[in-house]
Amino acid sequence: MSQTVSQPDSSYLLRKLHSLTGIIPVGAFLAEHFWSNSSALVSADKYNQVSAELQTIPFRLFVEWAFIFLPILFHGGYGVWIWLRGKSNVSQYPWVKNWLYTAQRWTGLVAFAYIGWHLYTERWLTHGKSTYANVADDLQNSWYLAFFAVGILASSFHLGVGIWNFLCKWGLAATARAQRAAGQFGVLVGLSFSVIGILILISFRYDWHPFASYINK
Repeated sequence: MSQTVSQPDSSYLLRKLHSLTGIIPVGAFLAEHFWSNSSALVSADKYNQVSAELQTIPFRLFVEWAFIFLPILFHGGYGVWIWLRGKSNVSQYPWVKNWLYTAQRWTGLVAFAYIGWHLYTERWLTHGKSTYANVADDLQNSWYLAFFAVGILASSFHLGVGIWNFLCKWGLAATARAQRAAGQFGVLVGLSFSVIGILILISFRYDWHPFASYINK
């Protein structure tokens, strides 16, 4: 009898880990990032306050490396490897799943580049001390603004489809009805993140604060 039958499939385990890290912690980090940045919709001072508070998190460097930087590097790097080895058959079989497969790979590549650049410019170069004025000044450049908009939309779409894939592949949405519900939830997440992200960009670009009334005067 073959001795290799009981050997674990490393590719299977890596794909499972890749799927999991896309939701936790990378997806969770994206949600937290959108949440904290949405403070710009209240006021510039509120954004600066939230940004400063994030720098005082206990064991911040450990938290960033363990739950943000390394998981993003793994998820993005392994995702690129899968993307380069994957084969799309949209031209022969233009089914929805095939189109989603192709779109998710491309948006993942864009999102990986965008998140990497964003962390480099807003975290490393500024040592985490980027202010509302810094970001607003950057976004006055139309090319920079367009890059951010494309990155936000790509990241939101990729997360939405990723949630659907995760729920199906991990057996959390086993029936056809549950898979449809998972797909609808993924669409809701993707659209919500896209809208919130674009609103945040508008806030920085035009010094727009629709929730300024929340401030106690």
